[in-house]
Amino acid sequence: MTLVSKLIAIACGSLIGFGAIAQTYPSKPIKIIVPFAPGGSTDIIARSMADPLSKQLGQSVIVENKAGGGGSVGALEVIRAPKDGYTLGIATVSTTASNPAINAKIGYDPLKDFTPITNIAATPNVIVVNPSFPARDYKTFIEVIKKNPGKYSYASSGTGGIGHMQTELFKSLTGTFIVHIPYRGAGPGLIDVVAGQVPIMFDNLPSALPFIKDGRLIPIVIAAPKRLAQLPNVPTFAEVGLAPANRMAYYGLLGPAGLPKDVVDKIYAAAQKAVLDPAVRKRIEDTGSIINVNGPEAFSKEMATEYATYKDVVTKQKLEIE
Repeated sequence: MTLVSKLIAIACGSLIGFGAIAQTYPSKPIKIIVPFAPGGSTDIIARSMADPLSKQLGQSVIVENKAGGGGSVGALEVIRAPKDGYTLGIATVSTTASNPAINAKIGYDPLKDFTPITNIAATPNVIVVNPSFPARDYKTFIEVIKKNPGKYSYASSGTGGIGHMQTELFKSLTGTFIVHIPYRGAGPGLIDVVAGQVPIMFDNLPSALPFIKDGRLIPIVIAAPKRLAQLPNVPTFAEVGLAPANRMAYYGLLGPAGLPKDVVDKIYAAAQKAVLDPAVRKRIEDTGSIINVNGPEAFSKEMATEYATYKDVVTKQKLEIE
């Protein structure tokens, strides 16, 4: 056999291998990596979809939390996984846009090193304060932090996370200064805000809403297209004159770069069917999220838009890794 013949045979074998993967997929349990600690919005959305996806795909779907580095630890594990669809990840604005935008040494390119599969939900973000904070509405909140630059601090899921970057965008728009306290995930940060250890947080609504309903957190202003039924008295950022900060978060599915198209299509189809179940829709929408299963192409564009947005924030604010 000539060298050319051998190369053709190898190439054909590789194609057949990919075809076999797609035809038999899935034949074993699938792992979804949540790149943050349990209890945050990313974890809530992932666990809301795990059982429905399992039913659609005919295999167990296991959620595994891999926190650290503002989501980069979990993201890197997804990138390094075999390109077979058995290790997926939850994509967030933090892991695919804001964190890579600020951290040149993060170790991956969010637009080249993943295979976007589909968004799942768009989620409002909300500034909340501990009840001990001397403000319960936006007007008073701004007055307090403007009069006391550097006195108050805010928690985030970590440096480069969406909570950090959105708060920095907010600070730049309002000319205010509050001190950043990064955590290893939104869940631990939220716990300390509820406990009064840190007074302020810009958090995703799903994780903050139960504490808001219990009166253990006070909502100040929200990033959403319009006021929410769950929080009818809380204004949007657009209403208070801060339209650039009126950005929702996304939670989607992705895999390592090079995931076979047939595998991507199977997962996307399963997600589409999963959210048709009224119980699944209710579980996600009760968190304040909006269902948005939009497919690989649309989700890829969303990721690129958010990455460009936060690269601009980093440049304008001269932000660096702390």
